[in-house]
Parts: sequence; structure tokens; C-alpha cells
Amino acid sequence: MKPKITIFDPTQPNHKIAIEIYQSGAGLPLICPHGHVDPSLFAEPNMKFNDPAELFVIPDHYVLRMLVSRGIKLDQLGISPKDEKNHSYDPRFVWQVFCDHFHFFDGTPSGLWIENELSMVFDIEDKPNSSNAGLLYEKIKEDIDSDAFSPRKLFERFNIDMLCTTDSISATLQAHQKIINSEWQGQVKPTLRPDAVVNINHPQWREAINALGRVCNLEITDYRTYIHALEDRRTYFRSMGAVATDHAAETAYICHLSPQRAETLFQKGLRQEVNENESRQFTGHMIFEMARMSVEDGLVMQFHVGSFRNHSLGVLTTFGPDMGFDIPVKVEWTRNLKPLLDAFGMDPRLRLILFTLDESGYARELAPIAGAYPAVLLGPPWWFHDSPNGMLRYFENVMETAGIDNTVGFTDDTRAFLSIPARHDLWRRMSALWSAKLVCRGQLDLTTAKHRMTDLAYRLAKRGYRLDR
Repeated sequence: MKPKITIFDPTQPNHKIAIEIYQSGAGLPLICPHGHVDPSLFAEPNMKFNDPAELFVIPDHYVLRMLVSRGIKLDQLGISPKDEKNHSYDPRFVWQVFCDHFHFFDGTPSGLWIENELSMVFDIEDKPNSSNAGLLYEKIKEDIDSDAFSPRKLFERFNIDMLCTTDSISATLQAHQKIINSEWQGQVKPTLRPDAVVNINHPQWREAINALGRVCNLEITDYRTYIHALEDRRTYFRSMGAVATDHAAETAYICHLSPQRAETLFQKGLRQEVNENESRQFTGHMIFEMARMSVEDGLVMQFHVGSFRNHSLGVLTTFGPDMGFDIPVKVEWTRNLKPLLDAFGMDPRLRLILFTLDESGYARELAPIAGAYPAVLLGPPWWFHDSPNGMLRYFENVMETAGIDNTVGFTDDTRAFLSIPARHDLWRRMSALWSAKLVCRGQLDLTTAKHRMTDLAYRLAKRGYRLDR
């Protein structure tokens, strides 16, 4: 699979070195320990993708937000209002709108990924535009209708070693069970996401607690039963192959409440009487409790911080969450993480991987924390920063203080399955460019740089998520 956009300029000496370093790791399998691909894609051997719009537009928040920012309506992009019972869209129309406005992605990582995705997966070298939209649609549709482009076949073609999905704590994991029961050898593992039952101020928190009770066959009326249900679900997810949990919060605030205080806040939550400060306390306490549970059961704990979720009230009200309107906020880590790190930061049983949308904290706080506490590793550049420039800034801000081995390589964090090879390829190229600069400076020799390329491309993710056990 050859990308159209290679990043490298062979006329520059350091890029020549980067190409040699990159080639030493370019063919390694892909470890995908955090993402949002729908596991039902792989539940049956004859599953097929529906259309190009479903592949490139509808699931991609980067695509949606850019087009909306330029005046395109969500309902023009295959997104229906959440109260519309019979959802339908015209895939050719959505694709045409996308191609008509593809120039909006010039110079962006989305544009790079999509052009490389077209090249690497479909052998399409032409940039989408108004004129070629129909021809591209037909070519892609013909391919995805063939058996060679089934999700399972592409999983194997992409050389994916392991892929983790992200699943609600109350999910039945039926698709995962079908995969386990099948003869297919692809490794697709669930990841437990408990946010719905942890974020006590969410309007649907009580409904989420009821759903948790149903799946656990418990009546959750007090804090003790609530904790028991969480631990029960963690055990179930582990039995289904899960290696990690995933937690999202606007801030990194963590505290440890007494059982009596936690019970009081839980009861107020059931009555929908918690105020903003009480909600902050309960959620911060539950992040602490999740770390405690990870110490006990070994699940890797991912903590994504710094996103103001669903910033547009109008979009949230009309179309629902996850429509590209999550906006970064400033994050303080050093004081907020201290209660958790005092309790578990030196415990080798905890593996806490930190992600942020506030890259200003990398050099100031996150790299020093990861460079000191054995329990902490840094996740790769997240969301708006998993771009060529964002990756280079990450290397510059993190590696000198944290060290390569206190990071976890790359996680693609995508809903768009076909973009996975392009995203990993970009990370490997930027890793090679950064390593080549160190070689030119004399900070690394070429042999070491190639060895570290294998780490950055493959081994760090495998080790960081304890897949090497």
C-alpha cells in the first residue's frame, strides 16, 4: 500500500536518513489499542461496507466539523436529526457535497489522510473534486462490493495485529462474542468506557445507572451496589479479552472521598440534586476508584482530558453528541493528579496512560510526571494534534524529559476504519523525521535510531497496553 503524500523530501540530507529509518519500521504490523471502529463490522465473514459516504464522511468528526465550519449543513452530510425515526440519506449526494468542497481540507491532516487512504486502499491517485466525484464513487463502490474489500479481508490486508474498540459499560458485547465464536483469527478486543455512569451531572446519568443495573441483574440503589456493579462489568470485559478502560473528563481533577460522602453524593445523584461542585467531587472520586480497580484487576487505564464535549448546544439538541463540536480547554495536571499519584503512582500494578488536547501541558507538566512516576505513560498526540506539525511538537516537548520508553507509541483513535493504515504511516514517517534529526546532531547513531523506530511503530504500544504478556 503506497501513500500518495510521503512527507519526505529526498533532496534534504536529514530526510534521506529519515527514509532509511522509516523503511526499517514501515512494514511492521499495526497495533491499534485505542479507537472507535464498530466491532459489528467484523462479526460476520460476509459483512460489506455500504457506500463511500459511509466510509469517508459520516463517521469522521474531522470531516464533519470542517464542512460545517464552511456552511455545509449536517443533514447534507448524511446526519439526520436525532428525533427522526426513519433515518435515510442519499450516499451519492453526500459524496458529491464532500468532493465539491474537498479543497477545504488542503493543508490539513484530514486532507493528507484521505488522499493517502484513497491511494493506499483503492489505488486512486486523483484528488477528489466536483468533476471526478461520480467516477471516484463508482470505483470505490465497485471495490467495497467485492469480497476482497470485506472488513475482515481489509483487516488482514492492513496487517493489523490487534484492534481495540470502545464500548459502553452496559454493552452486551454481542459482536465481540460472535468474533470470538468464529473461526476468524483477527484480534478485536473491547475496551470498557464507564463515562455514562461516572459523570453524575449528565442528564441521562440515572438512565445509565438503570441500564447498568439491568445488565448486571442488580437493583442499584446505593453506592456499595454501584461499586459492585462496576467491578462486575470490569470482570466481564476482561473475560471478553479487554485489556484497557477509557475515561474522558474535561479536567484532570481527582479526589478521594470517604464512603459516607460518596454515598451522600450518589443518593443526591439519584434524586438529580447534585450541584456543579458536588458533581466535580463525585467524578473526581470515581476516577480515583477506577485507578484502584485497575491496580486490582490489571486493566490499563486511559485518561483523556481537556475536551469541552458537545460545545454547540444547537447541534447537541438537534443531532445529538459526537458531531465534531468537542473543543479543547486548558488543563492543570500537577495538583489535580496528586491524590491519585500519592496513592498509586509508584505501584507497578497500575498503568495510567494520559492523553490531552492541551498540548501546552506536555513540556510543563506531563513529561515531568511521566518521567518520574512508574505508573504513568504518555499517550500520543490526540485529536487536533495527531498531525505532522502536532507530532513533531509532541516529540520536541515530551521526549527530552519523559524519554521514549515512558510513551506508548501511536493509537489511531478513529471511527473511520479505512483510515487506520494512513494514520499509522504518518506517525511512522514523523517518528523517522524526528529520529533523523537526532542522528544528524549526533544524539543517536543510525543503528539506535532504527531500533527506536521499531519501538515507536510497534513495541511501545504492545508493551504499554500489556499485550506482550
